[in-house]
Amino acid sequence: MSSNQELIGRADVNDLAAILAVANTDRDEVIHAVKDNAEAIFTWDYEKGQRPALNRLYEKAKVSMWNGETDLPWDTEVDQEKVVVENAMSSGGFGRDLDVSGTPLATWDDATWLRFGVESQNWMLSQFMHGEQGALVCTAKIVETVPWIDAKYYASTQVMDEARHVEVFAKYLDTKLSGHYPINAHLRMLLDDIVGDSRWDMTYLGMQIMVEGLALAAFGFMHQMTTEPLLKKLLRYVMSDEARHVAFGVLSLKEYYGELTDAEMLERQEFAFEAAVRMRDRFLQQEVWEHMGVDPKVAAGMVIQAPQRQVFQNMLFSKIVPNCKKLGLLDRNDHWLRGKFTELGVIQFEDWADTEEEYETFALAGGELAAS
Repeated sequence: MSSNQELIGRADVNDLAAILAVANTDRDEVIHAVKDNAEAIFTWDYEKGQRPALNRLYEKAKVSMWNGETDLPWDTEVDQEKVVVENAMSSGGFGRDLDVSGTPLATWDDATWLRFGVESQNWMLSQFMHGEQGALVCTAKIVETVPWIDAKYYASTQVMDEARHVEVFAKYLDTKLSGHYPINAHLRMLLDDIVGDSRWDMTYLGMQIMVEGLALAAFGFMHQMTTEPLLKKLLRYVMSDEARHVAFGVLSLKEYYGELTDAEMLERQEFAFEAAVRMRDRFLQQEVWEHMGVDPKVAAGMVIQAPQRQVFQNMLFSKIVPNCKKLGLLDRNDHWLRGKFTELGVIQFEDWADTEEEYETFALAGGELAAS
C-alpha cells in the first residue's frame, strides 16, 4: 500500500513537519467511499465448534448484548465545563505539564484553557465515534471474507456491538457535549488502508489488534480519569465489548500466522508498524489547535515534549504490544517489529497481559455492570 510504503521508507517517523502535512482536505464531506478489493467468501462447512475458543466467544457475545438507548442513564445532567475543570484539576491544573514559554499559550487565561479543554473533549469523543464506525465497516467485511463459519458467527455479533458503540458516542456528543469534529486525517488513512486491503487477515490485524487494542487502552484511561458518571458507565459497557473483540482477533490470527512465510509475516509486521504510527500521530489533535487559532507546528512540538503526554501516548500501546507478541509479530524476520516498537518507546509492554488472557476480567466486570 502506498501510505504504508511512504511511512516505512521515511527516514524519521518522528518528523513533525511530515506528520502535520497529513491533513483532512474534505472536512465537509458527508460520504466517503473506499474501494474494497476483497472477495466475499462462502463456506459450505457449517459444522459449529471446530474452533472452541471462538465458539465460546460467540456464546458469550449472544448473552452480553446491551441496549444503548435504555441501559444508560441518559437523564444524567452533564455540565461539560465542570467536567473539564475537574479533569484538569485531577492532573494538577490547566496546561501544567506544558512548557508554554515563548508560545501563544503563555497569554492564555483560565477561560481560554477551559475552552481548549471543551474542544479537546469534543474532538476526542468525535474520534472515538469515527473509529467505531470504522470498526463497524471492518467487522462487516470480516463476516464477508473470513473462511471459517465460527468466525463468521462471532463477527456478526461484533457488527451489532459496533453499531451500538457508534450510536452511544453519537448520542453523547449530540446531547451532552457541544460539537463534532471531522475524522482525523491519520485515522482516516489507516481506516482506508484496512478497508482497501484484499487480505482478510489484514482486516483483523488492522482493526481487531491495532485500532481496537488502542481503543481499549484509551477507553480505560478516560474511564479512570473522568468524573462524569454517564460517560464512565458508557465507557465501561463499551470496554467489556472491546476486550471480547480484541480477543477474537488474537484467537483467529494466532492460528493463521503460525503458517505464514517470513515474507508474508514481514508484510504484516510493516502493516502493524504503520498502524501504530498513524494512531500515535492522530493524538496530536491538530484540528483542535487550528480551531483555537494556534499554529499546529508550534503546539505539537510543545505537546510532544510534555512528560505527562509521553506517558499517556505510550500507555495507549499497552494492549497492542503484548498482543503482537502473542501473534509472533515481534520477533520474526530478525526481530523487525521489536526494533520498531523499541524506537517508538513502547516495547516495555511486551510482557503485560495479552487480551486473550485478560478478557475474562473484562467479561466478568461487564456482566456485573449489566446486572446492576
